[in-house]
Amino acid sequence: MSMEDTEDKEEQAAENAAAGESVAQESAAPGEDSPKEGEKDPLEEAKDKIAALQQQVDELSKANTELKEQVLRRAADFDNYRKRMIQEKQDAFDYANTNLLKDLLDSLDNFDRTVQAAATATDPKAIADGVTMINKSMVSMLENKYNLTAYGQPGDAFDPEVHEAIGSSNDPVAEPVLKAVYLKGYKLKDRVIRHAKVMVSMPDGSVSPAAEQPDSPEESAPAPEAGEGNA
Repeated sequence: MSMEDTEDKEEQAAENAAAGESVAQESAAPGEDSPKEGEKDPLEEAKDKIAALQQQVDELSKANTELKEQVLRRAADFDNYRKRMIQEKQDAFDYANTNLLKDLLDSLDNFDRTVQAAATATDPKAIADGVTMINKSMVSMLENKYNLTAYGQPGDAFDPEVHEAIGSSNDPVAEPVLKAVYLKGYKLKDRVIRHAKVMVSMPDGSVSPAAEQPDSPEESAPAPEAGEGNA
């Protein structure tokens, strides 16, 4: 290899090195890859988006926590309400007859006084009158305040819906009637709470049913014979 060739190669290498430095300087020159004026740095923009998303996550997490607390509070309130309703229902069942029993206490007190008086009484009628008075007072209280009424009297029409027949006999009656009442029945308003136990008189056939009997004297009077009106 000649000296000229060697020198040419050294000059070419020097030119290539100079060209590489020039390119490196141009690429490293300030402001070439930086955002233009008015534009936001992509890195800063990404950071802002991350911060916004994090804020949303924090807000949703807070809202979720509040909702959970509300659900727990409402569940606790409902459980307390359910327990209170159960207790009130039980109390209503246990003490449903409180007012009635309070009203019966007066009658019990009167019976106690009557029993004490009977121990030294010399007039049985006075004791009987006292018991009768207590009975009337208690019956009146039950009828007027609690709509409890007794029913069943001899001669009443027999009604299997409200009467319990414990025996019967054939008698001269047109329809079944009560012959005797062994135990009075009771109604609370319109509902039977105890059927009357009765003896029933059944028709023996000697008396015509009421439906077959004449409704008025005019219908029972015989029709005038022909010619009587002209006599």
